[in-house]
Amino acid sequence: MLRRDFLQVSAGLAVALATPQALAQGGTSAAKAAQRTAEPGSPRWDRILVLVELKGANDGLNTVIPFADPLYAKLRGPLAIARDRVVPLDQRVGLHPALKGLMEGWKERDLAVVQGVGYPYPNRSHFRSIEIWDTASAASQTLSEGWLAQAFNGASRPAGRAIDAVVVDTNALPATGGDLRTIVMQDAESFIQQARAMRDGGAPAAANPALAHVMKVRGEIHAASLGLAERMRGAPAPAHAFATDPFSHQLALATRILLAKVPVVAIKVALGGFDTHARQLETHERLLTQLGEGLAMFRRNLIAAGLWKDVLVMTYSEFGRRVKPNASAGTDHGTAAPHFMMGGLVKGGLHGAYPSLADLQDGDLKHSVDFRDLYATVARRWWGLNDTFGRRNPTMVDIIA
Repeated sequence: MLRRDFLQVSAGLAVALATPQALAQGGTSAAKAAQRTAEPGSPRWDRILVLVELKGANDGLNTVIPFADPLYAKLRGPLAIARDRVVPLDQRVGLHPALKGLMEGWKERDLAVVQGVGYPYPNRSHFRSIEIWDTASAASQTLSEGWLAQAFNGASRPAGRAIDAVVVDTNALPATGGDLRTIVMQDAESFIQQARAMRDGGAPAAANPALAHVMKVRGEIHAASLGLAERMRGAPAPAHAFATDPFSHQLALATRILLAKVPVVAIKVALGGFDTHARQLETHERLLTQLGEGLAMFRRNLIAAGLWKDVLVMTYSEFGRRVKPNASAGTDHGTAAPHFMMGGLVKGGLHGAYPSLADLQDGDLKHSVDFRDLYATVARRWWGLNDTFGRRNPTMVDIIA
């Protein structure tokens, strides 16, 4: 399915549904079917991934900080976070002080830091690199289906399931294509009102196959949206109140979906503004504060609801930032970066090797974990699927109990 192949119903409400034409054009399903080996068992449709996109390319070097390495302060210069401000994870690395809210999960061993995540021949274009991450493609190939859609292609869906994923921001590409049914919404109340206002358009004319398909999809959207809206109307309120920033609003909506027991396999949220080419220190601290406090509150609410073991949280971003700062007190587009995984079944701690500051590639960090191996780990260990995402022998990351 093409990236923007959505049927827009009204502002803030859309559903992505695969069409035979889109599948034929994309060609991804057939290729992925050839890569997939026999599945190890029935898919775990009861487990949910919450995907957190850090839009603009988060500076990983100032997120998980190698404070014990003297090269960090030397290379980072005025952008280096003072050692006495770093929140230590061990004797070598620690978190930016704005992320102190994540330490509850770290102490309880349900927060993992995957270090040095990236891919070979990295692309520094925002648009192209996020497309690579969203579709689990190699740098040299272009795929039309999102990696979540690829993972579930051909999987037997439980009866009565109308929706597979909900995207609470604007980029739905990871959950676009194949057999996956994805609803996009940014506001719960508007969504509920719009869903209730939708009306079936009547039977389509048999002589117009294209119109017939559109009307069929519209009917499916109507039914799925009404079902989701009714569940959300009856959902209990979170035990702990979220902050009022836009990212916390998205997490509050994700929490509401989870408390409503909406049967989905993925929810996607996003925090934007990480393209810190100038005056990075203040901007980055503000964004990491929203990230840390938002995820900490999300964790507390799911623990209170008894849902923390059913949810896996994973961050991602198109790339990291350059090691050395630029002349505008910011950083330019880089390569590898660390990412967070959280959940009641996550094996907390540090995973992967932190890229060496003494062994850079054209001034950038070298990756130690291929992001597609991380995706393959989620597919296999979390959902019981066996997609390799183009990797002949993916290396499983021992991160899920």
